This record gives sequence, C-alpha cells and structure tokens, in this order.
Amino acid sequence: QVQLVESGGGLVQPGGSLRLSCAASGSISNFVIMGWYRQAPGEQRELVAGITSGGSTDYADSVKGRFTVSGDNVKNTMYLQMNSLKSEDTAVYYCHGRTGAGRNYWGQGTQVTVSS
Repeated sequence: QVQLVESGGGLVQPGGSLRLSCAASGSISNFVIMGWYRQAPGEQRELVAGITSGGSTDYADSVKGRFTVSGDNVKNTMYLQMNSLKSEDTAVYYCHGRTGAGRNYWGQGTQVTVSS
C-alpha cells in the first residue's frame, strides 16, 4: 500500500512563494500520472497541476506561469513550486497518484493560506 504525504504548506503573503512536497512510501514510477489538487472552503476539489510518468505537465489556467510541478524519481517525491501567490490560491492542497491499473491514491492534504 503506497502512502502519499504532503508537506510545505503554511501562511504566506500575497506575492510570496511556497514549495509543496509529496513524498511517496514507494516508488513514484508506479504512478502513470501524479497531480496536485486543491479545495477551498465551499468549493469543489480542482486539479491544479499534473505530471505524467513521461514528464509531460499540465496546469489549470489560473496557475499557468506561476506554478511548476516536478518529480524526483530518486527521492520518490513530487513537488509544486508556487510563485506569485494570490489570496485566491488559499486552499487545502492534495497530492494524487494513479497507477497503471487505475488505482488512485491521495495524500491527507496541506493547508496553504495566502494573506497579508
């Protein structure tokens, strides 16, 4: 059973940066796709950024040019570098991974709060 554990969330001022990490208990190469989702209070969970096992990436329009998703197969960790943060980026951020067999794994979430 693979576990995903997020870290790196916190309170940051508008315009600031944070880097989220998603550490997998097993090899992230087991996942054909991984991604970061977020959920703000009263809102549905939305996809923020995704990365395939081949290294292709995709982003929500709202974060393009500001966020960067990457993976480290040696450290079995996925990252989300978030720059130029805005108040509307405030949410709980979740790590997700899907295996080739179609099994989905989720982390427990990490809170990101952008406020002055």
